[in-house]
Amino acid sequence: MKNYDETELGKETTYIENYDPNLLCPISRKKARENAIPSEIQFHGIDRWTAYELSWLSLSGLPRVAIGTFNFPCDSTNVVESKSFKLYLNSFIQTKFASKDDVVNTIVEDLTDICGAEVSVDIDNLDEYQEKIKISEPKAICIDGSDMSFTQYQPDQSLLKVNEDQEISEFLYSNLLKTNCPVTNQPDWASIYVDYTGSKIDRESLLKYIVSYRLHQDFHEICVEKIFCDLYNLTQPKHLSVYAKYMRRGGLDINPYRSTSNKQDLGKMRHVRQ
Repeated sequence: MKNYDETELGKETTYIENYDPNLLCPISRKKARENAIPSEIQFHGIDRWTAYELSWLSLSGLPRVAIGTFNFPCDSTNVVESKSFKLYLNSFIQTKFASKDDVVNTIVEDLTDICGAEVSVDIDNLDEYQEKIKISEPKAICIDGSDMSFTQYQPDQSLLKVNEDQEISEFLYSNLLKTNCPVTNQPDWASIYVDYTGSKIDRESLLKYIVSYRLHQDFHEICVEKIFCDLYNLTQPKHLSVYAKYMRRGGLDINPYRSTSNKQDLGKMRHVRQ
């Protein structure tokens, strides 16, 4: 277990209601990946975060509410510790801004500075978001229906099986991914999507592998990267994308996406549980 005493995780919370960028706490991706993610496997991707509790004041003092979407590149030096990000957004509550664009520009500057890479930010009014993002599932195959026996609840790469004599392109998903915070051990629930072209993955073995994360403690991003690397090593794919949509906690959901392709079309869907 890595030590994250420098973060706000697991500590008593003081809520600040006026803008304070110093609330943001960086976590080194290199430190989080240490001994977990093989450096020889290269991938592209982003971490898409959605904040459903975003508010500030207009210049007249009238509260504004919106939904924010934040795209952190996976090759940034740091990622923001999620609790510190919630506290940072909370500090906007009693802060006046001339426009929504001013809010966007402020957040872009702060996140880019602390992450060491450009972070893109979209802020939508509620009606805008409702029109843009729909609750839906992609056209993929759910692998959750099974009467197998499950006994392994810590990640085990050896559970995965492939048919090396059969190459296939398919899009699979499961709603049964559950992991835990590496500091507080709070449960994190997710649906995970695997889109690949390569040696055919045995679906029952993939489900056993996904379920094996049930008691595992790590950050969302590292769990997805580990799954990506294990599948990559096994299938030697022409293409592989792994996308996890974690359920929101404290008004924030985190959705890591890793792929062999640098084209990142994550679509405009939101899981029904988000």
